[in-house]
Amino acid sequence: MRVMAVLASVSAVVALSGLGLSQGRQTLDVHFIDVEGGQSTLVVAPSGESMLIDAGFPVARDADRIASAAAAAGVKQIDYFVNTHLHADHFGAIPGLAKRMPIRNFVDHGSLVETGDRSIAAFNAYAAARDKGRHIVAKPGDKVPLKGVDVQVVIAGGEAIAKPLEGGGAANPLCRDWVAQEDDPTEDARSVGTVTRFGLFRMLDLGDLTWNKEHLLACPNNMLGTIDVYVTTRHGINGAGSASLVHAIRPRVAIMNNAARKGASREAWTTVKTSPGLEGLWQLHYSVKRPPSPAPGLHETAESGGPDLNTSEPMIANVEEPEAHTPAYSIQLSARQDGSFVVTNTRNGFRKEYAAPR
Repeated sequence: MRVMAVLASVSAVVALSGLGLSQGRQTLDVHFIDVEGGQSTLVVAPSGESMLIDAGFPVARDADRIASAAAAAGVKQIDYFVNTHLHADHFGAIPGLAKRMPIRNFVDHGSLVETGDRSIAAFNAYAAARDKGRHIVAKPGDKVPLKGVDVQVVIAGGEAIAKPLEGGGAANPLCRDWVAQEDDPTEDARSVGTVTRFGLFRMLDLGDLTWNKEHLLACPNNMLGTIDVYVTTRHGINGAGSASLVHAIRPRVAIMNNAARKGASREAWTTVKTSPGLEGLWQLHYSVKRPPSPAPGLHETAESGGPDLNTSEPMIANVEEPEAHTPAYSIQLSARQDGSFVVTNTRNGFRKEYAAPR
């Protein structure tokens, strides 16, 4: 019943958005799926090929939600699964999803660098599913060959692109205020970051890339240029998303893949909200106030959540803390080659058009 409720809500918004699967795709369609503090983003090309960036937690809930979103989008297989890094909140549902639909290609940075028992067990379950498809080790400058869409790897395994993207490469004056943080030895720092381009439209997803590593893309030169849609790094948790990067890329829209009790840390949220030229901040969850994390340098180190760390209510997909019987709502985006796009909240049907750049 719960899966059917999610499928019904997503299908309704597909109709609202005028995506008309039977009429053929003219747009790049992106579904930001609620996996409650993990990450999972389904990208569907006009060709019909699909790319899934991350896959949430190792629970049936997330595999069901991804499969439901795929079915509503007319996707029968995942052509490319891009795993930003080897943490279970980003690849955990893959073994379950692989039982529900074929996954053809697996793109990640290679092998696990963490040595904890739980990390190894989770990775082994993922690797068993990965071994049944084609494994591609991502390197900076590589492209994910999604038909009809340009998907470029800009950072992977802690190494960034050596040449700027088209429109990038200018000196970044914001670098003068950047201060290094403690190096992060975890998988986060090895995240695979991609820029997805469809005509004039560009979307950036850096997974959980950490503060010091994202600096490689921003300073001394902005290697990325400007971005239309920025998927907030690390769910909006501190330790990523410095102004030297976020303000330099000047996103028109930001999508925060937070949860009720994860993400939307004050410094990270404020940096996004105050980014020059920002036209919209959308969140997967309303963020409730909670105390700081006891892990300085790696997680939330300041006040997080609360009423003043949320965007406007119509632009939040889920406004209540989740319960087993409630549907999960997603944020959907449909981009056109001229750079214009529309974002829709499946909870309430609220949608906003963003015009083509002049």
